[in-house]
Amino acid sequence: MVRIKHRYLLINILYPSKAPNFSTKDDIPDVIQFRAPTPDNFETGVLLRMIKEGVNELYGDYGLGMIAGSLKIIYLSAPTSTAIIRVSRDHYRLVWTALTMATRLPKPVDLPCVIQVVRTSGTIRKAEEEAIRRAKASIVRSKQSAQTNGSVGIDILRDFNLVGRYHQPSPAPNIRDGPTNHDSSESEVQID
Repeated sequence: MVRIKHRYLLINILYPSKAPNFSTKDDIPDVIQFRAPTPDNFETGVLLRMIKEGVNELYGDYGLGMIAGSLKIIYLSAPTSTAIIRVSRDHYRLVWTALTMATRLPKPVDLPCVIQVVRTSGTIRKAEEEAIRRAKASIVRSKQSAQTNGSVGIDILRDFNLVGRYHQPSPAPNIRDGPTNHDSSESEVQID
């Protein structure tokens, strides 16, 4: 029996123009504006339909048939505008091309966007780790930008509940760091 191999595409949805969430404020840093949250009515079915329509437009029925059996949206996060898409290893470039060529989200959302494939991975674990690493880096950039541009950026981050969400856990205490009853000089072994 042959195992079907997949690729996992980690994507970011960027908004080059003003997103609807930020229409009232003009002095928002670009770091925050481009990585705006996706509206809540953008769901996995809408993204799946957008990919299928894009592949059909670029590659016709052949391309649609090649990806139809293995295409699946594994993860979609509206607050971070991030998604993980699973597709067969042989045909992941068809999906990548369709995502790159997309310039607008479909009808329920209907916003201009740029979809950026930031990582292609053979395992979902590595794609998830990259998504977490990028989310943390984005928050750090947003905080730095907010400090240089004033308090508007921090207020926006608080509105979206992003300040303090990702923090480094404190390291677990090491059992061996506790008090010992023997002299450390006697227990050390030196090898010459």
